[in-house]
Amino acid sequence: MGSDTVMGTAERRGAPRAGGAQLTGHRDPEATDRDTSEGAEPLDRETRAPVRKAGRGTREQHYRPLWVEEPARRRRLPDPVRTAAVRAVLLIAVTLIQAMVAFLCTMAGSWLAFPMVISSVVSTIAATWGALDVWVTRQVWNQRNGVVSLPSSTARALRRERRRARRQERAAERAQERIRRPGGAGQLSHS
Repeated sequence: MGSDTVMGTAERRGAPRAGGAQLTGHRDPEATDRDTSEGAEPLDRETRAPVRKAGRGTREQHYRPLWVEEPARRRRLPDPVRTAAVRAVLLIAVTLIQAMVAFLCTMAGSWLAFPMVISSVVSTIAATWGALDVWVTRQVWNQRNGVVSLPSSTARALRRERRRARRQERAAERAQERIRRPGGAGQLSHS
């Protein structure tokens, strides 16, 4: 049998795949003997480094990373919004636990059922407040830090003030530098 009949065209060494990647002759550690051609050196799945087989009297020295860093899909939430979100999740979790305990106490006919129902109602109000707090905190952060670009945004005025202050600082530093420089335009002479 020829090599074309044993392996398909996409499996031949160096043949391009559908995604444009090229197959090499290296073997995946979990691949079977039929999946690769002879003489191919196996590759580690994560590091793509050749895996050496341990021979007589030698120990295999192969270190794999514990995890592979992946780029974040979304940007991190601002700290105030993140804090409000964590608080809301905790309030909602406690509310659900209280509601479940209240239901079970009611089914069991326990004296604890009435206090648990009352506390569940109070916790529901607190959890609703927590969820609204996340939304309000996010809107306030966006308004103050320039994510939303609207005429009513206070972020534009704050940015303008910061730029003006930085310009004044730089102008003052340049003036001081001119005075300090020997032979500078702003140097006073006492000769």
